[in-house]
Amino acid sequence: MAGTRKLGKPTDQRVAMLKTQTTDLFLNGKIRTTEARAKEVKAIADSIIALAIKEKDNFEEVEVKVVKAKLDNKGHKVTEKVTSKNGKEYLKVVKEEKMEKRQKDLPSRLNARRKIMRKVNKVSNTDIMAKLFGEIATKYADRQGGYTRILKCENRRGDNATEVILELI
Repeated sequence: MAGTRKLGKPTDQRVAMLKTQTTDLFLNGKIRTTEARAKEVKAIADSIIALAIKEKDNFEEVEVKVVKAKLDNKGHKVTEKVTSKNGKEYLKVVKEEKMEKRQKDLPSRLNARRKIMRKVNKVSNTDIMAKLFGEIATKYADRQGGYTRILKCENRRGDNATEVILELI
């Protein structure tokens, strides 16, 4: 007997679908899907949140030298005229060096981050890891499991499948 539901899809499609739904759950806080899919996503999401809670404070602060373009008061890059070896003039962006404090993951947190990235999709406009380790892990830090819940809804109109809402508590 297999350990997970097949959900009527080949392995690659099933894994991609579960990754997408897990990512959407973390980004939006809830998703609406079928009962079988929700049960699979619930197991994945609960394990990810438990891992994030365990490793949320496992980092150290380090000073890092950062080189950035210097900005004027309007937010535009400051440039200066420079002459090249062959006599042509061009504009060069002025750089400035700063020391910033950044978080450096310890090995166990880095491993946890990699495990989580295997189970969620990369989202271009948001940092899902920052949301998991920052917001979600601190929200559920005092809780011992049960981070998601399934609420039953009416059956779907087209195929009469049982629909549910899976949400973060």
